[in-house]
Amino acid sequence: MTLVRITESTHGVELDLKYATPDNFTGQPVYTRAVCFLRPEAEALLNRAVGLAARQGWRLRVFDAFRPSEAQWKLWNHTPDPDFLADPRRGSPHSRGVAVDLTLVDAASGQALDMGTGFDRFDPLSHHGNPGISPEAERNRLLLMGLMTTADWDFYRNEWWHYQMFNARDRFAVLGDADLDDSMTAP
Repeated sequence: MTLVRITESTHGVELDLKYATPDNFTGQPVYTRAVCFLRPEAEALLNRAVGLAARQGWRLRVFDAFRPSEAQWKLWNHTPDPDFLADPRRGSPHSRGVAVDLTLVDAASGQALDMGTGFDRFDPLSHHGNPGISPEAERNRLLLMGLMTTADWDFYRNEWWHYQMFNARDRFAVLGDADLDDSMTAP
């Protein structure tokens, strides 16, 4: 397999895999099991980000990582919004196993930092640099962006939670359920 499983115990992250629950913009689970994977190259960058966060007293809470192409189609068919979802015909960095959706958590209290909107809010308030959020939320987004870009991740300007490897579409093929030992999506 070309993907590495990311777990709380092996990677020092919190997992809150939204697409394995109804707590996402579709209102229903998209994945049949709550598992998290990345390509080895992306896992190395995640490990770097985890180390940087820990030194500052934070943890990373991961909402999504590898997303089989079948799941990308489900999301797109529900809400075909190219400002917030990659058209599955082009392929998503998530479906290449080189993107992660996440936030920062205070390691001492377990509280997520205020980012001004929730995960997957398809609204301009989710954009980096939007002046409609509080100064504290903007500062927290900048902290997350600084941490992730220092760890060599690229950001997506429309989603404060989304980070991906640079030039993902040129470097990595789209993967699906067939690339896993056990499917993540129901037929």
